[in-house]
Amino acid sequence: MCAALWLLFLLADSFEVRGTLVPAAQASVSLHGATSPFHSSTLAGADGRFRFRKILQGTYTLIVFIPGQGEVRKTISVGPSTADKRGRVELVVRLDESKMTPDRSAVVSVRELAIPQKARDEYRNASKKLETRDVAGAIAHLQRAVEAAPQFAAAWNFLGTIAYQTQRYEDAEKYFLRSLEADSNAYEPVVNLGGVYVTIGRFDEAWKYNLNAVLRRPNDPLANSQLGMTYFGLARYDLAEKYLLEAIRLDPAHFSHPQLTLAEIYVRRGENARAADVLEDFLRRHPDNPARDSIRAVISKLRGSRGA
Repeated sequence: MCAALWLLFLLADSFEVRGTLVPAAQASVSLHGATSPFHSSTLAGADGRFRFRKILQGTYTLIVFIPGQGEVRKTISVGPSTADKRGRVELVVRLDESKMTPDRSAVVSVRELAIPQKARDEYRNASKKLETRDVAGAIAHLQRAVEAAPQFAAAWNFLGTIAYQTQRYEDAEKYFLRSLEADSNAYEPVVNLGGVYVTIGRFDEAWKYNLNAVLRRPNDPLANSQLGMTYFGLARYDLAEKYLLEAIRLDPAHFSHPQLTLAEIYVRRGENARAADVLEDFLRRHPDNPARDSIRAVISKLRGSRGA
């Protein structure tokens, strides 16, 4: 590719995400914005292949759902450093049943059964709006969904997720609590509330929700990362290290960036070489992160210090 074409690629607005499931399986595959509202879904064929077009640079959660088996989540970074010269990000998603969240879709509560079709249609329309990044349109559809069905826990959780990603943390807390009120057994609002309380520094409340989340889904990297951050906020660094390392083991590129908190723990202990190692691992996973130059400077300083 000539220099001019390469420059055009670097300035491109979007990328293509291509993936293969191993072993091959037919599945529902969805892509969610990790830090900004976005949703798109597709199907993997019998060969296990799937594709998403026109994906903006950023960090995403890829969710693979196989009916009767369960769900796998994986964080992916989309950008010039992770794409090939044609703007394609190639993925291999390994389906390890031991790490899957079991399929519980066959268990439906009475409240869920009572949700009218109109509310379900509004929910689906909200998802379609986010595919074009129409956040206001998605919110409008979700508000109509919960007006038609106040017991619609997933719709309240969806509203909370959008509020959290747009830094409206008071609204996010309110919506996640409404989701739990609608379905006390729901998992998503529990872990999401844990995230809200970590973000706003209410660590005692964060501990309650994040511990609950880890106990319910020990293989969830988000729950482990947030519990680690909670223990960090409570100055319980040994426990923080334990859960942050587990989050990294489960999803090394996780969008909550557990490496950054772990590096801070090592710096506070004077373990500068370990801190530098962790930050270098972070940059390998997120080569296009906006703070990459600052992080490289920190690594250089840590490598040159006596504690290294």
